[in-house]
Parts: sequence; structure tokens; C-alpha cells
Amino acid sequence: MLYRNKKGLFESFFENRSFLIAQLESGDLTKSQFLDANLEYLNRIGAKPFVKLDSMEKGIFNYQYYNIMAKYYTASAYEIELRGKHQKLAMSFKNKANDQYHKKNITISKMLKLVNYENVDSYYVKSKSKKLNNVLYEIVFYDYKEAIFHSTADWLLTILKDNDCFIEGKYKSLIDDYINTRY
Repeated sequence: MLYRNKKGLFESFFENRSFLIAQLESGDLTKSQFLDANLEYLNRIGAKPFVKLDSMEKGIFNYQYYNIMAKYYTASAYEIELRGKHQKLAMSFKNKANDQYHKKNITISKMLKLVNYENVDSYYVKSKSKKLNNVLYEIVFYDYKEAIFHSTADWLLTILKDNDCFIEGKYKSLIDDYINTRY
């Protein structure tokens, strides 16, 4: 699907994204509601990720798409597991979530190349989750509004370190409330 034929896609996308982030930060939306609203928005506009990633705007769009879809599949698998039935379907959703997370990480790596690894920092974040503690790191693209991303991928961490974008130590996330709230 070609998006350049749709007038104002990026303006609409970034306006909606900023609006939902503001609602989340003010407490008007829970993390779960925030994720649901993002998924509903992507479905409403018929969003599909860009094949050619040649701008940060496309990268942020793709990251958001893959992240929301990964969280949707993760939540769906969890709900199925709670019911104790259809374990193959739950595993299928987990696999789809992992695939979306991988595509999200590939998107981050492409965005890093787009900015030539400049004005980017990454670092481990303090996490309340035992599973994410010492593995979740934050990636901040300082030249772009609300461009704060997260990953646990070792291969992406190696790229960040090799390009002097990683700061040793553990820091409070710039969006600490978001990452430390369960959905």
C-alpha cells in the first residue's frame, strides 16, 4: 500500500500519537487503553508498515505498528492461556508477537543508519519486572519528538555499542511510568 497518496498521513499519525501519549501521561488513559486506542487507530486507517524505510517518519510509524501488533498478540496469547484451552493458538500468537518484536528491532536498526548513529543514546533502564531487569534498554533519538524506543535484542545492543550509542549503567526511563506499568 502506498501512503504518499494519502494526504496528511504523517501529520495525522503523529498528531494521534502525541494526543494518546498526552492522555496516558495525564492519567486519562491506562496503559491497556493506550495500547487499545493505538491498535484501533491503526486498524481504522488500514495501516500497513512501509516496505522502504527511507525516513525517520516512516521508521517511527513502522516501530509503532510493530510494537502495537506485538503487544496485541502477546495479550491475546495470555488471555487464551488463562482459559486453559487452545494452547496451539496461544503458541501461534506468541510466535506472531516475537516476529513483530523482531521486525520492530530491525526498524530501529534502520533508523540508526538513517541518522548515522548521531544524537542517539541508549542505556539499560530500571525495571520493576524481574524478567526485564538488566535486559531492557532504552534508545533515544534526540532530534525527533517522542522518539523513545525499547528493546531487549542482544544483536541490536551490539550495534548500539559498536557505534558508541550505548551508555553503561542503569537509568530511569524517560517514560518510566509507561514501561513499569503492566497492561
